[in-house]
Amino acid sequence: MQPEDLKGSASVRGAAAPGLVGQLGLRFGVGAGLVCAAWLLFLQWSGNNPFSPKQIMGLLVVPFVAAGSQWFLRYKLAPARPGVGRTLAVGGLTVLLAASMAAASVWALAHTVGEQELARNRSELIEITKVQQRLRPKEKRNAAFEKQELAQAGALSVNDLARGTFTWTILLGLLLAVPSGIFLRK
Repeated sequence: MQPEDLKGSASVRGAAAPGLVGQLGLRFGVGAGLVCAAWLLFLQWSGNNPFSPKQIMGLLVVPFVAAGSQWFLRYKLAPARPGVGRTLAVGGLTVLLAASMAAASVWALAHTVGEQELARNRSELIEITKVQQRLRPKEKRNAAFEKQELAQAGALSVNDLARGTFTWTILLGLLLAVPSGIFLRK
């Protein structure tokens, strides 16, 4: 292979990078979203509450998948460097798609299991809130705030669950996607 052929292939790879960013973001984001949905189904089928804090264990996959998508972008574009913009774009797209799918799966599962399961979730959440309130130091306790916490836990809706899942997934995903996007570009 001649040196000019190597330069030509690098420029072709560089030109294909915008499409590659979208492809990788879509593949990795949908894959991570499916893992989050599968985790919810596993929790439901194993008799656990799928809307409890155990749900976060499934969401922890998203940051690692985002870092993997950034690493794979770097691998695909080698020997050229992808740059900060492309690595952050593929990681952000991966996290956004995974968060959307995770929130949609929570919303769909909550509508599927019915109000009885949601009532059980609310009662567990109220119990967790009461335990946390008892652990709070007495000088930091506020009766009005504690009452408001219990009221919010008792009024939790399907949309609140989906919104919370989306928020947690975005936060956890970007927690690793931004640093890995900066450091995995080289």
